[in-house]
Amino acid sequence: MKISQRAQAVPPSATIAVSSRAKEMRAQGLEVVSFGAGEPDFDTPQFVKDAAIEALQKGKTGYTATPGIPELRAAIADKLRRENGLDYTPDQVIVNIGAKHSIYEALQAVIDPGDEVILPRPYWVTYPEAIRLAGGVPRMVETDEAAGYKMSADQLAAALTDKTALLILNSPNNPGGFAYDPDELAALAKVLEGTAVMVISDEIYEKLVYGDTRFISFAALSEDAFGRTLTVNGLSKAYAMTGWRVGYTAGPIEAIKAMARLQSHMTQNCVTFVQYGALAAMRDTSDTVETMRRQFEKRAAFIAERLNAIKGVRCPLPTGAFYVFPDVSAHYGRTFGDVTVRNSLDFAGALLEQAHVALVPGDPFGCPKNVRLSFACSMEQIAEGTDRIRKWLS
Repeated sequence: MKISQRAQAVPPSATIAVSSRAKEMRAQGLEVVSFGAGEPDFDTPQFVKDAAIEALQKGKTGYTATPGIPELRAAIADKLRRENGLDYTPDQVIVNIGAKHSIYEALQAVIDPGDEVILPRPYWVTYPEAIRLAGGVPRMVETDEAAGYKMSADQLAAALTDKTALLILNSPNNPGGFAYDPDELAALAKVLEGTAVMVISDEIYEKLVYGDTRFISFAALSEDAFGRTLTVNGLSKAYAMTGWRVGYTAGPIEAIKAMARLQSHMTQNCVTFVQYGALAAMRDTSDTVETMRRQFEKRAAFIAERLNAIKGVRCPLPTGAFYVFPDVSAHYGRTFGDVTVRNSLDFAGALLEQAHVALVPGDPFGCPKNVRLSFACSMEQIAEGTDRIRKWLS
């Protein structure tokens, strides 16, 4: 069987690989503590499930318009206007099969072969692969712990070339667990003024911010930013709806129409009855999301404190999302059992096999000194897992 060069060039997702190996070990009877998957441990809210069930019972099982049912697109536009200060009309919104699909489809719609896409490190593992699949060229921008792993305006300006077509921003960030503040984003937006550079702003973690962190949509910074930005979001993280696969994109009408044309040949519409569950979530006025956010905030402080207490581990306090991204490179060069740890891949592999703790190496995120731990799990699991890491390292 011939396999295309395109498919052969795409590596498997590092996060999925870790989760799969952890599941295999559990099936063998081993007790594995997993910090791998970026998936809330909460159940989908009952009112969302009830809305989807009701839609099923009413026969809402046929095709819908490719961009989504009108009610959901209107509710998304209302949400963006009310919460984000973004004045999109419903026809400037498209519902996708999860925010990962939103990113992929947006890149397919606006990137031509040879276009450069600026990508600050650390980045989500899918971004560079989706860029390459669209024929684009990822142009990585290095960041460091001293700057909170955030790209500065000067770095952005230095990265611009005559081939730059797009900037991808993810704030709050996966895997970094940080969020750009409004002034930092405004400085980046200022650099782009007068250019033709578009922006994809991935805001999937917008509702999960901690401490005095204030979220702002990139497109809300100015009229100029609004006109060049595709705003991507979804319901997977804040509403614990990972398996429902509902994401959405809002932006300039010509880009949204281009995405709809592509989607009509890719997937058609997001699952019909799922859209009615999403509609219930978009209209939610309860404190469901806030209740989950408060739990994540407690876990953020707990896991950062425990990791920083381990010799040779440096872990910034997360200000958004549900990840910590500690630097463990002080332990590179050491031998554990029969494994000499030279990088984050060795570190994660040996930790999983020897201490039965699953986390994700930093290399696929562009940061080889780091590893990512998701704290979308119980306090008990965090305590047990960090205890195992401490004992293994000592």
